[in-house]
This record gives sequence, structure tokens and C-alpha cells, in this order.
Amino acid sequence: MKKYLIFFFAALTSTSSNSQGFQVTLKAPGYTSGIAYLTYYMGSNFNIADSAAIGINGTAIFKDSTKLAPGIYAIFFPGKQLRTEFLIGEEQTISVTADTTDLVNKTVVTGSKENILYDQYQKIAASKGRQMQQERQAYAASVTKADSALHEKNYNVLLKELNDYRDGIIKNQSKSMMAALLNAMKEPPYPTKVPVTRQDSIDNYNEYKRHYWDGISFMDDRIVRTPFFPKKVERYYRDVIPPSADSIIKDVDYKLLLARSAPEMYKFLLNWLTDEFISPKYMGQDAVFVHLFEKYHSKGLSKWLNEKQMEAISRRAYMLMANLVGEKAADLEMLNTEDKPTSLYKLDADYTVIIFWDPNCGHCKEEVPRLDSIYRASWKNHNVKIFAVLTPDGKQSVKPEWLTFIKEKNISDWTHVHKTQKMEDDDFAAQRPGFRQLYDINMTPTVYLLDKEKRIIGKKLSLLQLNDLLEVKWSAGPSN
Repeated sequence: MKKYLIFFFAALTSTSSNSQGFQVTLKAPGYTSGIAYLTYYMGSNFNIADSAAIGINGTAIFKDSTKLAPGIYAIFFPGKQLRTEFLIGEEQTISVTADTTDLVNKTVVTGSKENILYDQYQKIAASKGRQMQQERQAYAASVTKADSALHEKNYNVLLKELNDYRDGIIKNQSKSMMAALLNAMKEPPYPTKVPVTRQDSIDNYNEYKRHYWDGISFMDDRIVRTPFFPKKVERYYRDVIPPSADSIIKDVDYKLLLARSAPEMYKFLLNWLTDEFISPKYMGQDAVFVHLFEKYHSKGLSKWLNEKQMEAISRRAYMLMANLVGEKAADLEMLNTEDKPTSLYKLDADYTVIIFWDPNCGHCKEEVPRLDSIYRASWKNHNVKIFAVLTPDGKQSVKPEWLTFIKEKNISDWTHVHKTQKMEDDDFAAQRPGFRQLYDINMTPTVYLLDKEKRIIGKKLSLLQLNDLLEVKWSAGPSN
């Protein structure tokens, strides 16, 4: 398989917000040298916000003239094996005194009221966690039903106490960062209705989806820098919301509208969504990326991106605009094997398969005969026609190999077309998009499926996917 382009976009997220400055002082008596790192959560990863050398007195100072975005931060000690976590909110002159023999119980954070509640929560959660682990182990080692029942009961009591403690913070300290974090951690309630009919299952799904974001505000910057929220976003768009582009577009527009008053949340969501749908999981979802480009990026609503990133996004969007599923395919006016003008739109068929291929491509040499075999055995009887586009790698002519391959493999029943180098050069000079841009050709073979009206109903398909899609279309009735 020949690959012409591998596209990758890495979304950047700035570590700073308002220009008022921060200073975090680390006091770690156990160290007299080395580099410590101030980091923040972004999903399961830690991103570096700053670094500082530890002096002989065990002190390191992280500081800058711009404020840090609120969230959970961690200082990694030299060697990066140990870390201590704390919250950064509005108060950003903070001192962290750490005893590495017991970071949970002997670390003291001053200068931030948010960390008093966070410290209390960490200690209680750690204590309850240890007790619950002991009950799990005891349950696993139980030899009687009575023992099993006892340890299960004890475990559930501890779990309820921990959940009640969390709910108490959410209720009584609702404006605190700790409450925001606990809301981000909470799982949506699973429907208790036992599904009997298909409608019951649909109702359960809708109930789960309706409550998925309960307690989370998209106008709150603080939850972006946590290990919980990015994972929750990922699961929602990959597993919860229907995969159709229209559903996703409606949803993301609403969330981005809410986030416009929270710059870090807005930035995170737009970056994450762009990165997710630039190379989507499901066919047709690239329409989401094109929508994000047209409505946000091209309107200057992602000013944090540099020129190189914007150029990459723009280039990718323009490669996809002309080949979205559901839209009419661009016409291809080319030359046939006898160098006579031939047009895609003059091909009269209920379904048209377009294949972009190269006779020198190893994968093409395998797939093209297979495609012809199933075409002759089945598709041809359903008025499917194949429009095969020569897609050479580079400017060197491969026309002789192309004609030889067609003859040797006896695939003359297809409509074979090509463009001369002069035709391609003329397109470039006239700033007309070539077939590679119009159909996003970055590897061979690339296969599209069009309906009777030349609308795209499938693209970048394998032979098996193509056959399955045609079978579904035939079972549903004539092409519309």
C-alpha cells in the first residue's frame, strides 16, 4: 500500500491564563539538589507547567508573571518517582512543605483555602480506601456464607460513608473546587428499569445520556485540569452519543456555546474535538471536523493556535470538503485508455465504484483482481459500474505498465481513466483542485461508492466493507 501523506495534528493547551502571576514554593528537606517539576493533569497524563532547581536548603521556587489555570497540580521530585498533589485556584501564592516519608499525611500546603478541604478529602478517602481493600481481601478469603455476607456488608457500609462524605462536600461546599472535582468524578446513575422490549432499552439509554453530565458545568475552567474530565469527554463522544455526524455537530455546538465564558474549557473542548474528528473512528464523522473548521477555526475563534497548526488544519479541511458522505461527488473529466475524454458523470449506473490505484502498488496488484472477481460474480448484475483512476506516485509516466496490467488481468470491462502530466500541471496553474484533493487520496488503493445520483455513500472502503454496503443497499431497494 502506498501512502502519500500521513496527517497528524497535536492540539496544544496553554498552561496559563490571566496575567497576574503565580509563585509556588516547594520545601523538601529530604533534597539538596536536582530538578523538580510543576505539572498539571490533562487526562491520564501530566503536562509540565514549570521546572525549578532545588537548592541546598531543600527549597525550589516556581514562578511566572502569568497565572496558572485552575486545576489539580502535582510537583514531581528529582528522579520523577515521587510526587505530591494539590489544588491551584484563585490563590496562587502557595507554599508546599513535603515530607517524602509520608506524602499523604505529612505534606502541608499553605496559602490556599481550597487545599484545606482537598487535604481532608485525600486523608479520609485514603483511610476508607484501605479499609475497603481489607474487606475485599477478607471477602475473597471467606470460607462460609456468613463471613462473605459480613465482609460484603462492611464494604458497603464503608462505601456509603465515603459517598455520603463526597455528597456532603458537593452540597455544603458547592462553590469549592473540591465540589467541582467530585462532580467530575461521579458516574451517571445507571437506569434501574429492567429492559423487556426494545423501547425499554432505548428509554434506558436516553435516561443514561440525559444524566451523563449532571453536576458538571461547561462554564467552569477548573475541571479541565483533572484526571477525570478529559476521560469523561472521551467516553461520551466515543461510546455514548450516537455516532452520526449530525448528532455530534449539534451536541458540540451547544457545549462550545456554553464554554465561551470559560476560556480554558473552550480551548480544551475545541482542541480535543478537532483532534478527535480529524481522523474519525467512523466513516462520515469527518464532517464534524469540517464543521469545526468552518464555524470556529476559519472564523478566528482559535487564536491560540500558531500559524503552522492553522495551516495544517486548513489544508486537511480543504482535502475533506469535497468528499463528505452524503454530498455529490466531484466530477472527474479525464482520458480513457485510448486518450479520449471521459467523465465520471457520464457513467450510467445504479451504483458506481471509484477506485484510485497504481499498477506499481503491491496492494493494488492484489486488490484489483479481487475487486474484478466479485464485480463479475455479483455486482455487474445489479448495474454496478467501476470507474478506475490511475493514480501514479510521482510525475513519471506509468501508462505502459497501466495498459499492460489491464490487459493481463482482463479488466477491460471497467472504465479506466488517467490524466496526463500536462493536464495536472494545467490544473495547478489554474488553481483548480486535482483529483487527489477532491477525493483525499493519500494512499492506494482508495475506494469510494456512489449512488445513482453520484452522491457519496461510502469512502475509504475495504473490499469486504464495500460488498457489505452494497448488500445492505440492495436489500433496502433501488438506489435513490
